[in-house]
Amino acid sequence: MTVTKVLSVVKSYGIITFGLLLYCLAWTIFIIPNRMVGGGVTGACAILEYCTGFPVSYSFIIINVVLLIIAMKLLGGGFGAKTIYAMFVTALFLGVLPKIISPDFIREMTQENGRLLCAILGGAMSGVGVALTFMQGGSSGGTDIIALIVSKYRAVAPGRVILLCDIVIIASSLIVPTDGPFATRIATVIYGYMTSIMFSATIDVINSASKQSVQVFIFSKKYEELADKICKDLHRGTTVLNGTGWFTKQNVNVLMVIARKHDTNSLLSLVKMVDPNAFVTVGSVMGVYGQGFDEIKQKKVKKQIAQQQA
Repeated sequence: MTVTKVLSVVKSYGIITFGLLLYCLAWTIFIIPNRMVGGGVTGACAILEYCTGFPVSYSFIIINVVLLIIAMKLLGGGFGAKTIYAMFVTALFLGVLPKIISPDFIREMTQENGRLLCAILGGAMSGVGVALTFMQGGSSGGTDIIALIVSKYRAVAPGRVILLCDIVIIASSLIVPTDGPFATRIATVIYGYMTSIMFSATIDVINSASKQSVQVFIFSKKYEELADKICKDLHRGTTVLNGTGWFTKQNVNVLMVIARKHDTNSLLSLVKMVDPNAFVTVGSVMGVYGQGFDEIKQKKVKKQIAQQQA
């Protein structure tokens, strides 16, 4: 394994760790102290214990192990390794953070801000954390695994899958006997839905932003040097197009590059360094499918074929 690959792996696990830290902070500071209803496998396991007495810890392990085995077969062994890591790190953070964060600080954040703001902040922060984990090919387990499996084979956003699972899980908490009037349980469920909506919406926004792509055309006499540097330094493919400048009536060579939006500044800096006089156009593209980008979902293909036949 090369040094570059080792650094890439370390960076990936570092981002996953940071994402899980945000996720656990959201639960530790905003959600758990307000006794809000949580979604995911943990919420389902809690409801199962309320109804049957089966311990949450056992059902959580059984369900996650089953989902993990399925995910490793469908999504690859690398996903399984990162998810196992994420599960242990999540458990560690959830156990350590309540002990190191001041109870007075948590009390101020939860009581002074109110349950409504805590639902919004908790959902958004936990969504950012899980989205960062998703981007590195990992997951904290539970419904996250279900979301990634579904999004791999169907054109459905991961946040939407998680939201649907949470709707069912949170609504199921109404049948569990708890202290207080029934109206209090309904209010708790509503706050739980708000948290889940913020959670899933944040995931979708971040995932969509990370997948935005641009199409760049570069007109330069130093096109060969630029093409070599783009491939070597940015690890992006480039295509040389032959054209004719109609004003000058001279043959020109144009580089066409497809890249992620977040790579645009690096690409423009490289072009300016090699040829400050280069003429560059940058345009957004709706979708890029193929090696290094998104995969065409089977559902989209069938839909296009049906439209053509109609």
